[in-house]
Amino acid sequence: MAGLLIIDDEIETGEEIRSILAGSQYNYLPVYECDNAQKGLAMVRDYQPNMVILDLSLPDMDGIGCGKRVLEQYPYIPIVVLTQLQMFEVVQAAINAGFSGYLLKPVARLEFLAACDRLLMPQLWRETTSVRKSAHSPESDKIDYGNPIQSSLQYIHGHYHEPITLHDVADRVYLSSSHFSRLFKAEMRVTFVEYLTKYRVEQAKKLLKMTALPVEVIANHAGFTNAGYFATTFKRLENITPTEYRQMFSSLLAKSE
Repeated sequence: MAGLLIIDDEIETGEEIRSILAGSQYNYLPVYECDNAQKGLAMVRDYQPNMVILDLSLPDMDGIGCGKRVLEQYPYIPIVVLTQLQMFEVVQAAINAGFSGYLLKPVARLEFLAACDRLLMPQLWRETTSVRKSAHSPESDKIDYGNPIQSSLQYIHGHYHEPITLHDVADRVYLSSSHFSRLFKAEMRVTFVEYLTKYRVEQAKKLLKMTALPVEVIANHAGFTNAGYFATTFKRLENITPTEYRQMFSSLLAKSE
């Protein structure tokens, strides 16, 4: 999972940003920190974060130079610079370097979150669109009338993020809802609704582990009507909330590194 990388030798900066994130919609994002440019460049390579927060005064390299090196290899990573200097020349240098934001220290909550909204949300929506496209395959729309349950499973796997119902799928395989329901339960050992719900949760788990998408977006993508219903269903099936699941996976990932 990606996250935010802070390159700053002042401990207070990380504390301020973590505090701001904790009370925001971005509280699920991992935050990585380092205190010099060389470590920062290595961590950019290893983590490829959603955003780099870069102090302009680093002990081993000029912040502008460090940011330029990041953009040379990863031009899609937005860089927000931090400085205590409210000078036009500094702002101009950051703009000319191709950086995406400029904030003054100490970090102001509203300004920082506005930068997150501007720079992170487009990335998160692109991730959603990419996952939606990968989920749908032409194979999922093919119907084998000799194997109606297999055809229904393929359709579920390609359209789980849509508001599909038992009646919809039964119609696709030209069976009555009651007959399809009995046939599905006999072959799959679970009801149609149980299978669909479990499959949606499994897809949500992949997104919780591998993306930085907000839980609300994941719930919508997985086909749940709202985040509250998604959280309740997830907890019932997994004995843990979506947020706790993401945090657990992030902790395991951090320990393995």
